[in-house]
Amino acid sequence: MFNDSFNRFQFTCLFLMATLLVQGASLFGQDDASSFRKIFDGKSFEGWKGDTNVWRVEDGTIVGESTEQNPVDENTFLLWDFEVDDFELKLKYRITGSDSANSGIQIRSSVGENGELIGYQADIDRAMKYTGIVYDELTGRKVLCPRGNSVTIAKDGSRAATEITSAETFNSSIKRDDWNEYHIRCYGNQITLKINGITTADLTDQQVDAFDRTGKLALQVHSGPSMKVEFKDIELKRLPLANGQKKAVFIAGGPSHQPGSHEHRAGCILLQDRLARISRDPNELPVLSTRHEGGWPKDPTTFDNADTVVFFLDGGGRHYLLKNMESFESLMDRGVGLVCIHYSVEVPKKRYGNQMMTWLGGYFETDWSVNPIWEANFESIPEHPVTRGVKPFQWKDEFYYHMRFVPEMARVTPLLSALPPKDSLSRKDGPHENNPDVRKAVLEEKKPQHVAWAYQRGGDSAGRAMGFTGAHFHKTWANDEIRKLVLNGILWTAHAEVPANGVVSKTPDDAELQLNIDRQ
Repeated sequence: MFNDSFNRFQFTCLFLMATLLVQGASLFGQDDASSFRKIFDGKSFEGWKGDTNVWRVEDGTIVGESTEQNPVDENTFLLWDFEVDDFELKLKYRITGSDSANSGIQIRSSVGENGELIGYQADIDRAMKYTGIVYDELTGRKVLCPRGNSVTIAKDGSRAATEITSAETFNSSIKRDDWNEYHIRCYGNQITLKINGITTADLTDQQVDAFDRTGKLALQVHSGPSMKVEFKDIELKRLPLANGQKKAVFIAGGPSHQPGSHEHRAGCILLQDRLARISRDPNELPVLSTRHEGGWPKDPTTFDNADTVVFFLDGGGRHYLLKNMESFESLMDRGVGLVCIHYSVEVPKKRYGNQMMTWLGGYFETDWSVNPIWEANFESIPEHPVTRGVKPFQWKDEFYYHMRFVPEMARVTPLLSALPPKDSLSRKDGPHENNPDVRKAVLEEKKPQHVAWAYQRGGDSAGRAMGFTGAHFHKTWANDEIRKLVLNGILWTAHAEVPANGVVSKTPDDAELQLNIDRQ
């Protein structure tokens, strides 16, 4: 009896230890190497940009150099083209030259008018006076976390520090004039730096008016005496966002119509702005967002911590998904949300269409769906998280209708429905214009048509999707009900809580609607 109980106790302890080890493998310092992705190919500046008089690629290494013949008179940066939020970055660096040689790694920084980087920096210098500190470049806050310290910056800017690593321990770990590994972790308002496995700085930044939640990565050559800094083995891992926040990735299409129509980029910027205004504290936003333009994202980490993806682009044969169905399917299988706006609900039928239906619940099918401009009267709004706070309204737009939905509308909830007028079917039959099936449904059977819908792919924890066929005209975003519906939909598909009255946001005026449009 005693032996049986003891064996069970041993087994339970071993099981719990194994569980903790597995969980701990994902903690900072015990990382799954397969989840890191290379963001420097070792051959070119693909994905990076900077002054090639200062920066070059040599033997699989990024080299930044200032010489007597080619001095650097002001801090110069090599910028990674994409935005980061919560992440871990690993790289190796080597710095040589005078004892004044200075460099750094910009994290979550903004780009100034003259190309300068503003914001957090993980510092590097040859004299080891600054290496391992968190600095705030060009903000006035300067040294945020001295080397060997854990610092908390309160909302009012006051600071409390505790020593976590002795100078002796740190200095003995640094390889002067040789390669060192920098490991940076940004998670919510916490920034942790490690060099060669030793924690050099641990910053918690609660100063809301100065705190950066997202921004750019860059490498620095500091102004001053001749120096050389080298970087290699640069790898990034995106982390699920801290504080239960969710992330929306906007994919904006390029120009395709007259000004004021299919304003994909301007529409995405406006929606992102309204999401960012939900809370003044970036740590309390239900959804953070990032945007990619000009084709399928080139950043290999783009979707790694996405909770929902928003497509606003030309569809049909030009849809960005057509060449990326296989990779995107892994996101959908993972439960990532999907929002498709206007033309992006259309893909070629059969193979692509069947796949889109399984992700979105419905899509525009040629020779079945139609795309007239008409005034819709949405007399009643159903109850659903996406419709919270949305009131009945009328609006004229190019509302596509007669979508091809999954059989029996399984797990599809219509959100905006109206009966189109007869003159919306006055065009000749064609792939987008008219067909016998739609005439029968609208003119004979008088079936209201769904121009916005929500789709639950499986159980409550499975992927969610929303389709909205309007927004041909950029002015549509000035309609408070439509804007609220789409913003609600982004939150809902990301598995974020939709407010009881929906996302209340400022109505854009004519001046704002003219901002960011593709062609004036």
